[in-house]
Amino acid sequence: MSQPLGAQTIALVKATVPALEAHGLDIVHEMYSRMFRNHDIRDLFNQSHHGDAGSQPRAPTGAILAYASNIDNLSALVPAVERIAQKHVGLQILPEHYPHVADALLGAIKAVLGDAATDEILAAWGEAYWFLAHILIAREERIYAEQKEAAGGWNGWRDFRVEDVVRESSVIKSFVLRPVDDKGVMPHKPGQYLTFWFDIPGHPPIKRNYSISAAANGQTYRISVKREPHGLASGWLHDHAAAGTILKVAAPAGEFFLADRPERPVVLLSGGVGLTPMVAMLEALVATGSSVPVHYIHGTHNRQTHAMREHVRALASRGKAVRVTDFHQTPLADETAGRDYDLAGLITDGWLIANTPASEADYYICGPRPFLRAAVSALSLAGVRSDRIHYEFFGPADELLAA
Repeated sequence: MSQPLGAQTIALVKATVPALEAHGLDIVHEMYSRMFRNHDIRDLFNQSHHGDAGSQPRAPTGAILAYASNIDNLSALVPAVERIAQKHVGLQILPEHYPHVADALLGAIKAVLGDAATDEILAAWGEAYWFLAHILIAREERIYAEQKEAAGGWNGWRDFRVEDVVRESSVIKSFVLRPVDDKGVMPHKPGQYLTFWFDIPGHPPIKRNYSISAAANGQTYRISVKREPHGLASGWLHDHAAAGTILKVAAPAGEFFLADRPERPVVLLSGGVGLTPMVAMLEALVATGSSVPVHYIHGTHNRQTHAMREHVRALASRGKAVRVTDFHQTPLADETAGRDYDLAGLITDGWLIANTPASEADYYICGPRPFLRAAVSALSLAGVRSDRIHYEFFGPADELLAA
């Protein structure tokens, strides 16, 4: 267990907040530059979240600043710590990797702040870093143990064979994955993701997280992947992955998932490919015979980009209390309301509050950042408790050390 931080360490770290506000981007850029000189460390991270050599990662900058600002109120960081630990487990980050990050962070602080980074300041940040690191290491060790001990579970990278590929829309394909060893797979919690290791010719190894888009069945997983503009991994999957392709996969992880046996109404709200964890949640609710009211709300551009529409409708017809509402932002000329979609335009704040049980429901939300930001803001302003707003977003995690 980590020793509590001393009062002097807390004071010194908090004293660096103005410097972090002014120079945080430079520090993070320098930190990653130092870390990625070691290719083994570089390959641990999801490079799509760090950009090319000239970029400056904003998410870790805000995370470091948040840690410094809340170092005397660490309970505020508990949700972030869990998210980081889950991401690290997906990426297979181990205790022996932490010293590399420590050296890079402290070296970056010294390089950017110069004489202002006194020995006392660096010592305080070193203590603060290792305090957090030990918390993360302990949590990650527990998650690794749970994965290994679960029926069908594993640690490290496991070979999966693509069993089937299904075109879901003009931009989304689903891939059904079965382990090569045919020994079954650990049940995931609906909403969790898999992490993949891709060896694409002409590129260093890359890692990507993809939400599992089906409920647990003990035998296979399904991911549903949108082809992103200039997306290296998504483009490769769409163009090259076929039945028989072998992929390296880490065990399911993630802190965004449907509660076991929900007792309150559930609202599943998604935009674009954000529907993937929602479909898994809806499948699970229907499969378990849940009687809680469920409202599945999805927004996309039009019929061509609308993935899994018929599958969702079929699930709703088998559920006990499932209602589906589809929004098409820009319906095609031959689309008809009531047949191809329910409502035209965007999902508005007013509609969401008026048509869902805001005072009673648990909301699960996934989609692009603007979509997510608008939905969470609307629900918060409507008085929905924060512990009933659960969300997942695309892109880099907004926490310290998130890859």
